Amino acid sequence: MKTTNDIRTTFLDYFARNGHEVIDSSPLVPRNDPTLMFTNAGMVQFKNVFTGQEHRPYSRATTSQKCVRAGGKHNDLDNVGYTARHHTFFEMLGNFSFGDYFKDDAIAFAWNLITKEFGLPKDKLLVTVHSSDEDAAGIWKKVAGLSDDRIIRIPTSDNFWMMGETGPCGPCSEIFFDHGDKVWGGPPGSAEQDGDRFIEIWNLVFMQYEQVDANTRISLPKPSIDTGMGLERLAAVLQGQHDNYDIDLMRGLIEAIADAASTDPNGPHKVSHRVIADHLRSTCFLIADGVLPSNEGRGYVLRRIMRRAMRHAHMMGCQDPLMYKLVPALVRRMGQAFPELERAQALITETLKLEETRFKQMLERGLRLLDGEKSKLVSGGTLPGEVAFTLYDTYGFPLDLTQDALRGDGYAVDTDGFNAAMEEARAKARKSWAGSGEAATEKVWFELREQVGATEFLGYSTETAEGQVVALVVDGQPVQSAEKGQTVAVIVNQTPFYGESGGQTGDHGVITVSDGKGHVTVTDTQKKLGDLVVHIGTVTDGSIHVGAAAFLNVDGAYRSAVRANHSATHLLHAALRHKLGEHVTQKGSLVDAERLRFDISHPKAITAEELAAVEVAVNAEIRANVEVATKLMDPESAIKAGAMALFGEKYGDEVRVVTMGGFSTELCGGTHVRRTGDIGLLKIIAESAVASGVRRIEAVTGAGALSWVAERDSHLLRATDALKAQPSELADRITALMDEKRRLEKDLEDARKKLALGGAGGGSSEKTVNGITYAPRLLDGVPARDLKPIADELVKQLGSAVIALVSVIDGKANLVIAVTADLKDRFNAVDLVRAGSEAVGGKGGGGRPDMAQAGGPDGDKAQAALDAIEALLA
Repeated sequence: MKTTNDIRTTFLDYFARNGHEVIDSSPLVPRNDPTLMFTNAGMVQFKNVFTGQEHRPYSRATTSQKCVRAGGKHNDLDNVGYTARHHTFFEMLGNFSFGDYFKDDAIAFAWNLITKEFGLPKDKLLVTVHSSDEDAAGIWKKVAGLSDDRIIRIPTSDNFWMMGETGPCGPCSEIFFDHGDKVWGGPPGSAEQDGDRFIEIWNLVFMQYEQVDANTRISLPKPSIDTGMGLERLAAVLQGQHDNYDIDLMRGLIEAIADAASTDPNGPHKVSHRVIADHLRSTCFLIADGVLPSNEGRGYVLRRIMRRAMRHAHMMGCQDPLMYKLVPALVRRMGQAFPELERAQALITETLKLEETRFKQMLERGLRLLDGEKSKLVSGGTLPGEVAFTLYDTYGFPLDLTQDALRGDGYAVDTDGFNAAMEEARAKARKSWAGSGEAATEKVWFELREQVGATEFLGYSTETAEGQVVALVVDGQPVQSAEKGQTVAVIVNQTPFYGESGGQTGDHGVITVSDGKGHVTVTDTQKKLGDLVVHIGTVTDGSIHVGAAAFLNVDGAYRSAVRANHSATHLLHAALRHKLGEHVTQKGSLVDAERLRFDISHPKAITAEELAAVEVAVNAEIRANVEVATKLMDPESAIKAGAMALFGEKYGDEVRVVTMGGFSTELCGGTHVRRTGDIGLLKIIAESAVASGVRRIEAVTGAGALSWVAERDSHLLRATDALKAQPSELADRITALMDEKRRLEKDLEDARKKLALGGAGGGSSEKTVNGITYAPRLLDGVPARDLKPIADELVKQLGSAVIALVSVIDGKANLVIAVTADLKDRFNAVDLVRAGSEAVGGKGGGGRPDMAQAGGPDGDKAQAALDAIEALLA
């Protein structure tokens, strides 16, 4: 039996033998299509090649593309686990021709592969073509010898592919496998086509037209081929299975789940095993490509997938987190084909464990609410949309998770009500939002990029250069010139200025034009659309115009400080991985002339001891003063050589590899010091949390670090002078002073208590009023918190009495009234304290009949409060 790995290899090798370049799968986060949430087909990475915007050194390619369909237009999440062929993650095998071969060769390649290489019986295969595509029908008859009844003509859009409303398009031809009459269903185009007997395994797209507008379609000068075949579907056919979850790869994962959870994979929780197996793949691959769980965008979809799998683990009775234990099983089965899984294994494991631990706590609260709401429904009823929204908004339950939790019991969810509640919440959020106009501004940059091309960056080797002004932008609009005092964005054909990217802030400096007659002070440099460098500043003298010759001079001091901080982040990154573990990866950074800010993936706070060890390691490398070497490599070779690549980051055909001795090797496009000693010193000044599983470290280097240390020493010296102690004695001295302070506070509290109790037991402070003992006390400086304990003590001493305590602190009065048990039927402490409160300007008080408290702003009327209470007793 061919394994899934064998099938993938056979496919790629077959097309490699037939002149195709084997191309690695692109990341799940598309690099060239911002309209897509995730890569969902093999052609996504070649989209710009098909449209002519990009050219490759090959005209034939083949891939095994990892795909996710779990958000947006292509969303199979709800069906996963309940059907035989739905997945959130799958592999798409494909071969592509960019103006090279067309239908004849594409059909021949496909037929020979599936019937000869894979050995599928010809009598089990049939094909569809678009009803307008008689060329394809004739080729199938010629190449495959298929009869007319096994070449089905489809008149609908099912067999006509379009990239969008405009752009390349064309008819397609699908290959179906017949699972036999034991499975219900009919061939495509029939009334029973929705059955499972005939399963599509491969789709061949013949891109031969361009849709110019809604009414115009023209022929492409170079027709192309795009094919897609689901690896899991093909494996099911070749392994004699009708269900994708019965192939070797999925069964291996399901058995690993059953072993870790001590469950029967074919028992009552069969669906849960399938859900977890599928979601494990999508979760791990998304994290490997740089997506982390969050509450918006791609991170939110990832969290939905994770939580759905985690709820199914909960349903199976798993008390402890399960998914992180399954990562090795996935890496063993897919890590060879996708080495990014192994590189990210530590991060994946830590992320899953942290997320599932938190989700279990949230799940229990949410399910209790859901169970309570279900009890109000009749059998087969519908959960109100506002309840589903509360689960989403308060407990983090996505709508599909609520639907999934109810489905097994026959309940539905009012999705219209949910959407209405969601829209109401969004409307409230929009009230304070005002558009920034960024979309219009971005259009300007796109148009300018088309006109002037990319900016050539010269700043790795120089801080000065000559160039020509090719565009100017003022107030978001292109202009031909700018005058003194105006803020302007300047684009030059080549520049030594570094545009902000990768966390490194843009350069500062001066642009001089027209033989010194015009000057622009540059205060920021931005990079637009990846390769358009925009210098932002103010015309400080003369004027500047398009076409002018320009001399560009980077602020060397600013650049040097930025370089030091940027190089320090590389050393910091390496030290953190050495000290905390290889799960640590960069999740964001900000590097400017003043400091560096570095965000990393790490599930918990970094201790002071760990930070100290990291700082020691970095400064050791700085003192070693090793050369900071850079070289250009292709990404694959660089990563094999040990370079750290940031997951999800876009890298071109060539990358800059920055190496600092044997300590740090990273892919980086920023500017750096020549030797690590140029950094001078690194001092970590703060560590904090910025998001779930993400920690932030702030540090300073060089002169900034020395200044920070000097300021701290100044504070230290002031403390030693004040305490008359040496720096080494400060901790012990402060501890002793704090102990002394606490002792004195206790002595003072005891003295106040004795003073307050001084008249008890027959002393002059008690008086008889209306036949009962009244014990008033006017106390000065006794905190309000101490009044009740004093009152309790007086109750014990007097046995039968009404006790009134008034304390004055900072001009304000605090009152406590206590009534002993034998007098509660005659007097209420709440009524008495309110009378006293009114006398000092208060607005009443509260408590119990035997003990109440209040206050007021007029402390000078404290005696009046005691008199008012006495009058009420009388």
